[in-house]
Amino acid sequence: MRATIIRTPSDAKQTLGNLIVTEDDGDVLFQCKTLELDWEDNKTSISCIPVGLYTVITRHSAKYGNHFHITGVDGRSLILIHHGNYNTDIRGCVLLGAAHSDINGDGYRDVTSSKNTCKKFKAVMPDSFILEII
Repeated sequence: MRATIIRTPSDAKQTLGNLIVTEDDGDVLFQCKTLELDWEDNKTSISCIPVGLYTVITRHSAKYGNHFHITGVDGRSLILIHHGNYNTDIRGCVLLGAAHSDINGDGYRDVTSSKNTCKKFKAVMPDSFILEII
């Protein structure tokens, strides 16, 4: 199984992307949209993380319930994959959703149906996997 986030160029506030999970034979198992902060030189709480390969493990918190933790991010900690809809819901993490749409009318595209999308993602993913961000 392979998980890949394919980013589109950042704007002044955020980075949109597509997450695709494929089987070893290349068949698509799951796909959704992503929302991250824009690139700000990997600065804590204000930047998306660098492109690269990361190990992801399951995690639980009172705030997000069962979700995923992206480990091995140089100079950063607690980079999560969790639910949320807006760029204001992010402090360096990755949000998942069904589609990109400007839900709140601020001129920036958000992710829709995030809680449901995260639930579907958790159902297909193992407790530990490799994520490639390109």
